[in-house]
Amino acid sequence: MEKDRNTAYNPGEIEPRIRQLWQGKFTAPDAPEGETFSIVMPPPNVTGALHMGHALDCTLQDVLVRWKRMEGYACLWLPGTDHAGIATQIKVEEKLRQEGLSRHDLGREEFVAQVWKWKEKYHARIVAQMEEMGISCDWSRERFTLDEGCSRAVREVFVRLYEKGLIYRGEYIVNWCPRCQTALSDIEVEHEEAQSHLWHLKYPLADGSGHVVVATTRPETMLGDTAVAVNPGDERYAALVGREIRLPISQRLVPIIADDFVDPQFGTGAVKVTPAHDPNDYEMGLRHNLPQVRVIDTQGRMTEAAGKYAGMDRYQCRQALVADLESQGALVNTEDYTHATGHCQRCATVVEPLVSRQWFVKMKPLAAPAIEAVRRGDTVFVPRRFERIYFNWLENIRDWCISRQLWWGHRIPAWYCQCGETIVAREDPSCCPKCGGELIQDPDVLDTWFSSALWPFSTMGWPEETEDYRHYFPTSVLVTGYDIIFFWVARMIFSSLEFTGQTPFKDVYIHGLVRDELGRKMSKSLDNGIDPLEIIAEYGADTLRFSLLTGAAPGNDIRFQQDRVEASRNFANKIWNAARFVLMNLEDGNLALDYQALDIPSLWVMAKYNAAIEAVTQNLEKYELGEAARTIYEFLWNEFCDWYIEAAKLGLAGEEEQRRMTQAVLKKVLAGSLQLLHPIMPYITEEIWQQLEEGSIALSRWPKAEGTYDGSQFELVMELVWAVRNIRSELNISPGKKIPAWLSVAADKGYGQLAPLVCHLARASEFKVIVQEEKPKEAVSRTLSFGELLVPLQGVIDIAQEIRRLERERERLEGEVRRLEQKLANPGFTGKAPKAVVDGEREKLADYLSQREQVAGRLAQLKAADQDA
Repeated sequence: MEKDRNTAYNPGEIEPRIRQLWQGKFTAPDAPEGETFSIVMPPPNVTGALHMGHALDCTLQDVLVRWKRMEGYACLWLPGTDHAGIATQIKVEEKLRQEGLSRHDLGREEFVAQVWKWKEKYHARIVAQMEEMGISCDWSRERFTLDEGCSRAVREVFVRLYEKGLIYRGEYIVNWCPRCQTALSDIEVEHEEAQSHLWHLKYPLADGSGHVVVATTRPETMLGDTAVAVNPGDERYAALVGREIRLPISQRLVPIIADDFVDPQFGTGAVKVTPAHDPNDYEMGLRHNLPQVRVIDTQGRMTEAAGKYAGMDRYQCRQALVADLESQGALVNTEDYTHATGHCQRCATVVEPLVSRQWFVKMKPLAAPAIEAVRRGDTVFVPRRFERIYFNWLENIRDWCISRQLWWGHRIPAWYCQCGETIVAREDPSCCPKCGGELIQDPDVLDTWFSSALWPFSTMGWPEETEDYRHYFPTSVLVTGYDIIFFWVARMIFSSLEFTGQTPFKDVYIHGLVRDELGRKMSKSLDNGIDPLEIIAEYGADTLRFSLLTGAAPGNDIRFQQDRVEASRNFANKIWNAARFVLMNLEDGNLALDYQALDIPSLWVMAKYNAAIEAVTQNLEKYELGEAARTIYEFLWNEFCDWYIEAAKLGLAGEEEQRRMTQAVLKKVLAGSLQLLHPIMPYITEEIWQQLEEGSIALSRWPKAEGTYDGSQFELVMELVWAVRNIRSELNISPGKKIPAWLSVAADKGYGQLAPLVCHLARASEFKVIVQEEKPKEAVSRTLSFGELLVPLQGVIDIAQEIRRLERERERLEGEVRRLEQKLANPGFTGKAPKAVVDGEREKLADYLSQREQVAGRLAQLKAADQDA
């Protein structure tokens, strides 16, 4: 930054140069001395570009790491990316589909090679985006969930859990995505309310003596019914328990059973039981030893067991079956019904519950220690309210289905032999240890979250006790969104406790989602997404970062608003021009600050500077990063730029001693303010620092409040200046015209020494202190906390002309007040108009009443002055 640079900050020119300056400066020491601070980056998926949520996530982490580094901690911020099994495979399959190919056309090996190419392309894009954000992570330690070290950790964890009996394989009902062709865990299924129907069907008793009516939202699954269930306490059906009914269409005979799960209030109180296609029915089937008839396959089509409907899509079958039931008189009635339907989180296809052979993790033994650890405070959620989500999920957890029918991911380390032997091993076996026969590896891969759950310690080199693991684990804080508390946070905690004996991080800082200006979630369907790189290209990374932070409060969503971006850009320009002013007014030579020689404005700004240091530091310690940003903004814009720099112009024009003292204060406060702002706006602060101090600001020491300063006299100056400016505005006096300012007090306490500052800052032609003297007759006054400010009007304004202007303004305001009072007294308006519109009119009325009162007050003063004249 040179002294003759443009008045507008140019991030496009400066940011690339600063990134070069930072290269190699953020590498964590291998053997750190003193306290450490570590964060593992929540790894973004290699499925495409970063979005605004990633930008927020990276900014929050970078603020914490830069601050701690400046506080003297040995900091490791470990970056990385996630292979994102289903999501990435879907992307590559879509690309192949455009070329008229499927993964099966390529074969597993070639398909996986294509996914690796995809990964390399988008990984490079993600890294470039992060670097543009200005993040200060240690790229030398970057990890990927499928790299060699993470893969070794994944296999070690799988084998250990298997050896402890906590991983098992079996046939259970799972969430199946017909589009992705894989099983899903419960939390990969998103439930959405949908308008549908409740079909009431007549099931005849086998002996022809009557019938039972059941209600269902999925009539196509009746082809797989193996019972009808009622509640054992439901007297309506007590005599029917144990008898058989005949299924319409298929004519199969199934029993009527009693089970406590049945809600007598739902539908007719009698429900169909389809163990192969409903998780609750599956559990009921196990309790009553019911057969499982699978009538829907993995493609979402009807199986041979569906009879004449075989081969139909499940929804085509529903339509045809309902028509047949109606023609046979088995459809009693159809009722409109709203219920939650499960959809695949990745592709939005309606999930099909299917019985399938899969690998599972027993969760109860892992969940219990994870619950207790957070209750003890080993890991603390910020805000604490999010612990409820964590506890609720773990306390009601079911076994975790970890196998996925994909080709991209960690291959399950299990091999099968024709002799029936299953081998789970850390190293690939060459043959069956039992019979010597050939082995076939399980074709499935592990759920992406299985490897992500190990991220805090697998990235540090576990299962080896590396230097990084010894010094930087457990990590200090995890920064993440509330939407993945159970997806990821809980799994990292129970995995870390099981394999390291410690929770993986001390704090979990939960942030919200970034929404659009209307509060809507950003999505492709709404076409309301904002590319962070576009904001950076136009406004710079610092502006984007500051815009995100000023709206951030722990746990709360953020509305990304264009006016906030503009305000942040203006703030950058304000800092830039303040720094230009300081640099242009510094002289070579020693600028040691003599704290005993500080003048009135310098005492005040040093007091405010100390307060800013303490407030920013305290807010960072509490993870109130948005408040920290607001605090430094208020200090720099309102106190340093608007008040001190203006006051300093007087000092800079003074004698040499005064000038050197003012220069020293300007440099001291600017440098320290840049340090406070650096974690939030790293680029502009580094650029200015390079012209102000030695070394990199990123490696400078965090400022500390020093000394005690009395800024009360400058507070009096500010009160006087505000009053003069207010009167100038009310009287429509040009800002360039100097006006007299008199201070009437009961006793003079040295107020006269304020005259140079008041005249300079208020553009006053004179500042006169009168003590128990006669006040000027033609004057406008303002009551102050320590006296009365008077602006004599003789020669300043034409009083009669101003009175006429104000009377016209009062008449206009009275007309507006009458109009709104009549409008709001009309029940036809207040009773029919939207509440927001009525409230808006009430606010307008209150504003007009306030304006009318102010004008009346000014008129009274002027008329009194005119009469006295």
